[in-house]
Amino acid sequence: MKVGQLYVYPVKSLRPTTITEGILTTRGFQYDRHFMLLKVIPAEDGSGTTALKNMHVPHFPEMALFHTDIEYPQTDKDGGKLIITYHPPLSESALKTHETSRLEIPLQPNLKCLKPLKIVMHQSPTTGYNMGAKYNDWFSACFGYPVVLAYLGPHSREVLGTLAPAKKDKKTPLRTIRASLTGPDRKWERVLPILIVASAINILFQGGTLIRDGITTQTIRSLSPTLLFTASAAVLVLYYFYALHTQHEDRITFADCAPYLIISETSVNNVSARLPDGEEMDRTKFRPNIVVSGAEEAFEEDFWSTLTVNAGLERGSNRLLLTGNCVRCQSLNVDYETGKMGTGESGAVLKKLMKDRRVDSGARFNPVFGRYAFLEPRGEGISLKVGDEVTVGEKVTSRSTFDWPGLTN
Repeated sequence: MKVGQLYVYPVKSLRPTTITEGILTTRGFQYDRHFMLLKVIPAEDGSGTTALKNMHVPHFPEMALFHTDIEYPQTDKDGGKLIITYHPPLSESALKTHETSRLEIPLQPNLKCLKPLKIVMHQSPTTGYNMGAKYNDWFSACFGYPVVLAYLGPHSREVLGTLAPAKKDKKTPLRTIRASLTGPDRKWERVLPILIVASAINILFQGGTLIRDGITTQTIRSLSPTLLFTASAAVLVLYYFYALHTQHEDRITFADCAPYLIISETSVNNVSARLPDGEEMDRTKFRPNIVVSGAEEAFEEDFWSTLTVNAGLERGSNRLLLTGNCVRCQSLNVDYETGKMGTGESGAVLKKLMKDRRVDSGARFNPVFGRYAFLEPRGEGISLKVGDEVTVGEKVTSRSTFDWPGLTN
């Protein structure tokens, strides 16, 4: 199998930026879902106090009318740009090319000029920054109601439930050491058992010497260098396991539940086959980050547990851990050309999937399509390209159960 397509969503729920190469991080592709929009809700009592409501495309289908593009930084002084293009729908009376409107946003805004903003998304709180009138007014004019553009900055959100690998498979320090010794990720780790055994034998030998000769000033002086070396080696080994094998805490941006969403092209084709002749399912409606091509069967990804990318790299540093199903909502029915819920067969995709894809006991009323994924920490900074080889490292025999308190997409 290979990487078929890659997508980044710089603003949550707006149209994606298609990329041919992306840098993997433990919190998703660079710049993925670092911005989001919130609708301003005036107080009902007319007091002037307002509230902010998170905007997601199933509730605000007009978000699909906004296209995104990224101009990546080229130098240290270049912060890069996010370009938003608004494509209003064609009206029945105007068949000419519809007008567009364009906005440029700094990819890395200056936080000193922005006001902090408390945001709670799917019960997971974080701090963002209000981007200010220049950007808020542009979006508000396009939507026809007041909105706020929020930037995440250096902050992140907790992964709730057991989707995070660290929560799904908690390991005690002893289990972590045992796993590293029996299945080392680096070749040089294989000498650690020898070092530990040698240190233990040396300590026993020195202890026997002390018992035989008694604790005297001379024996202490003669044994001090050896004991000091042994103790130092033991400390270094323990520090290695503590510093490099300590449990990693997974965090996310404004993505729903995980840093990555993976789907297969074969499964998309299965959905297209359910539509009338000549119609194809728009894969971007599934909001994937990585589309895998070459899967033999539709929905076989339900049972993928790990994916290895760029297999030529060091073993263990290039794995994606697939921990949960993505359960689906009305966003699949949005018409991306009109910014409204679709009509006809293409507006009933969710219903079509509900016939045979309600396969997750944790979300019995939602169909499943795609898998949430996390990057192993040692893979931070790896480049992933369209066309790169993808292999399934591990499979599970039964489907995982969706677990995010109070949330079904």
